[in-house]
Amino acid sequence: MTRIPVPLTQFVVKMHSRCDLACDHCYVYEHADSSWRTRPKVIGDEILTRAAERIGEHAAAHRLSAVRVVLHGGEPLLAGPDRLRHAAEALRAALPPGCGLDLRIHTNGVLLSRTFLTLFAELDVKVGISLDGDRVSNDRHRRFADGRSSHPQVLRAVALLNEPEYRRLFAGLLCTIDVENDPVAVYRALAELRPPAVDFLLPHATWDEPPKRLPGGDRTPYADWLLTVHRLWEADRRPFAVRTFESVHRTVRGFSSLTESLGLEPSDLAVLETDGTFEQADSLKTAYDGAPATGMNVFEHSLDDLARHPGIAARQSGLAGLSPTCRACPVVRSCGGGLYAHRYRADTGFDNPSVYCGDLMTLINGIAGERGSAAVPAAPTMSADQADQAVPAVPAQGGESLLPTALTAAQLDELARGYGSSATVAALAHAQLSITRAMLAAAWDASGQGRAEAWELLAALDASAPAAVDAVLAHPYARAWAARRLAGDLSVGLGELAALAAAAAVRAGRGDTVAVPVRGGWLHLPTLGRLAVPDGEAVVTGSPEGISVRAADGSVFTALDQPLRRVRLVGGWTVALEDLDPLRDSHDHAVAERLPDSELLAWTGALREAWELLGRDLPRYAEGIPAGLTTVTPLRPGPAGRDVSSAARQAFGAVGIARPATAPTLALLLAHEFQHVKLGAVLDLFDLHDRADDRLYLAPWRPDPRPLEGLLQGTYAHLAVTEYWGTRTVAYGGLPGEAADRARAQFALWRRYTAEAVERLVESGALTGLGVRFAEGMGESVAPWLAVPLPAAAEQSADRIREGRGHARPVEA
Repeated sequence: MTRIPVPLTQFVVKMHSRCDLACDHCYVYEHADSSWRTRPKVIGDEILTRAAERIGEHAAAHRLSAVRVVLHGGEPLLAGPDRLRHAAEALRAALPPGCGLDLRIHTNGVLLSRTFLTLFAELDVKVGISLDGDRVSNDRHRRFADGRSSHPQVLRAVALLNEPEYRRLFAGLLCTIDVENDPVAVYRALAELRPPAVDFLLPHATWDEPPKRLPGGDRTPYADWLLTVHRLWEADRRPFAVRTFESVHRTVRGFSSLTESLGLEPSDLAVLETDGTFEQADSLKTAYDGAPATGMNVFEHSLDDLARHPGIAARQSGLAGLSPTCRACPVVRSCGGGLYAHRYRADTGFDNPSVYCGDLMTLINGIAGERGSAAVPAAPTMSADQADQAVPAVPAQGGESLLPTALTAAQLDELARGYGSSATVAALAHAQLSITRAMLAAAWDASGQGRAEAWELLAALDASAPAAVDAVLAHPYARAWAARRLAGDLSVGLGELAALAAAAAVRAGRGDTVAVPVRGGWLHLPTLGRLAVPDGEAVVTGSPEGISVRAADGSVFTALDQPLRRVRLVGGWTVALEDLDPLRDSHDHAVAERLPDSELLAWTGALREAWELLGRDLPRYAEGIPAGLTTVTPLRPGPAGRDVSSAARQAFGAVGIARPATAPTLALLLAHEFQHVKLGAVLDLFDLHDRADDRLYLAPWRPDPRPLEGLLQGTYAHLAVTEYWGTRTVAYGGLPGEAADRARAQFALWRRYTAEAVERLVESGALTGLGVRFAEGMGESVAPWLAVPLPAAAEQSADRIREGRGHARPVEA
C-alpha cells in the first residue's frame, strides 16, 4: 500500500448546493464547473454521519491533534438549524479523545439570525461572513437575482456577531478583490466593522479566463491594490488578522504560510459535496468542468484513499510540483506558485505559473521592502503541520483565532543554541497558551460537555476580561488537567474545569458565580489558593470586593485559608511556590505538601540567591527564564539526600525541585529543567524528528537506552550544564582547591557528554531537516567550550567518573 504523503486535516462540507444570492463572480455557479446542477440541494443526515465517522477514523489513525471543518455551500444556512445541529454533533461525537474540532460556517450572512447564532453558541461554531467592502463595492457583484443589494442584510448579520453575546463566534470577513473598487474605501468599511480577521481573496481566474485588468492601468493592479491596503493596515497597527499579509511576512523568513494560496506547504484539504462525493479544493471549479472530481465517495472510500488521489498528491509535492519557471523564481518559497487553480491553461494543464504571477512577485517584494526584509532568505526545512494546526479552545477575545505566535528564523536558531531571549521565550509562552486552550476544548468535548455552565462562564469572561482568563489558563497545571483527561484519566474530574472558571471569575471581579465541587475537604482555585470547606458543592462569587464562597452547609467565607505564595526576585520577576494544586503531581517525583513557614523562608532565600547566581554565571540562559517560568513546585527530597528535579511535559512554565543544600545547585537545577520546558514548547510547534522512529539510543550520561526524544531532551538540557561548569572553570582559572578541581572535572565530563550526544543525534538519521539544523545549533554552542584548555588531571577525573558513572547527574562531583 502506498504511503500517504500528508494526512488530511481540513474539510469543507457542502451543506446546501444552492444560494439565495446571485453573485456574478461566484466560482460555484458562474465558472467552468457545472456539477452543482445535478446534486441534491441539501446534504442528507446519513451522509453527514458517515462523513463524521470517516473524519474520526482518519484523525485516530494519524493521531491528529485537531481538525478544522467548514460548513459551506452554496449557502449553508439554507440547510436549516436541524441539519446544521446534526452536522456539528456528529462530528464532535466521531472524533477520538485528544483531537480538537475547529468548526466554522462560511455564509453570505443574509439569513443569519439570533436563532442561528444561539445554536452556534451552543455548538461552538465560528462564523465567517462574505463582504466585499462598502455598499458600492459590495453591490458590484453580491446581489440578489432580481438585482437588489444584499449589503444591508450583511451589515445586520455582522452587527449581530458584534453583540457581546455572540462576538466570540465572529471568525472574520472574506473580501473578494475587484480592482475597480477603491482599496481605501473597502479597507475603511471593513475596519469599521471590527472584524477579528479579514481574508482578501484574489478573484478566481485561469490563463484561459484571465482576471480583470483595467484599460491603460498598471501591469500588476492586484498587487497595487493589496499594497495600498497593507500600508493602511500597518499604519493602523494591524487591527485585525490578514492571512495573506501575515503569510508573506512568515514565508519571506522561511516559515510556513497560513493560506494555501501562498507558500510551499502541502495541501491537506478535502471537500464533501451534498451527494456524498469527495472532491479536491473547491477553487478548482474555476479550471474546467469536473476539475475537482475524484471519483470517490464517503461510503466506499476512506480519507486515506482520498489522500492518495493523484490530484491531491499533486498539491503536496512542494517545489518539485511547480513549473520550471516557478522553480527558478527568486520568490518561489513565498509565492509557492500561487493557488493551484490559478495555474491552469487548457494546453498545459497546471504546469504553469499563476495567472497572477506578476502581481504575486510585486506583492511579496513590496511587503518585504516595506518591512525591511529580504525577499529570499535561506529557508529552514519545516513541517507543514506544525504550529498552524493549533486551534482555539476557550474563544479568544473578540472571537480571534489563537494560533501560536510564529518564531522568527533568528529566534529558532537562538533556541537551537540553547538560549532564548525574553521576547523569544514570551513567544513560546504565547504559543503554549494557545495549545492549552485547544486541549481544554478537546477535553471538554470528550467529556460529553458536562459542567457546561463553567465552560460558558469561561467563554463570557474571555470576551470581557481576557487577562483574567489568560492568567488562569497560563497556570501550568491547567494544561496538565486537560492532558490527563484526554489521556483517559477520569480520576481528574470535571470539577477542575469549574475551579478554573471560578478562579477566572474571582480575578475578573464582575460578580459572576460558579458552583465548584468540593472533594476531600478542600476547595482549590488555581493560581489563588485553597479553602477548607465541607464536601459537596461550593458556590464561588468574584466581585470587586473580593471573593465569597458559600459552602454546601450554608457557611460563607470571604478569604482563602491557604493562598498561593509567591517569591519576588531581583528585577521584579515573581515566581509561585506551588504547594497546593492537586495536579502538581504531574512531575515524575513525589511532591511536597504545604510548606511550613520555616521551609518557605528557606526556599525564598535559596531562590533569591540562585537567581543572582544565574544572572552572573548563565546570563544568556537567565534572560528568558522570567518570560516562561512562572512556577516552582517543591518536591520531596530524594533518597539519601540526592538532588531531585523534574519538568512535566504537559505543564509548561513549571519545574519541580526538591530544595538542594546549596544555592549554586539550585541555580543549576533551575537552568537544567527550564531547558526541558523550552524544548517541550519547541517540539509542540516543530517536527524536529521522525515521530515514527521507535529505536532506542544510548545517551552518554545514562546506562539505559532512550527514545530519540529523550536523547534530544537530555542533550538540550546539558547545554546549560556544560556552560554552567564552563563559566565556573573560567572563573577559577588556575586556582588550586577542591571546588576548582571539581568544577574542572565536571566541565571536562559534561562538555564531552554533550558533544557526543549532539553527534549521535545528527548521525541517527531520524532528525528532520529542521531537526538537523537545530542539532547543529546545539553543536555550535558546545564547540567553543571544547576549545577551552584543561589540565590533564581534570580529564582524568572525568574519565574516572565516566567509567563508573551508572547514571550521571549534572550536579554530582
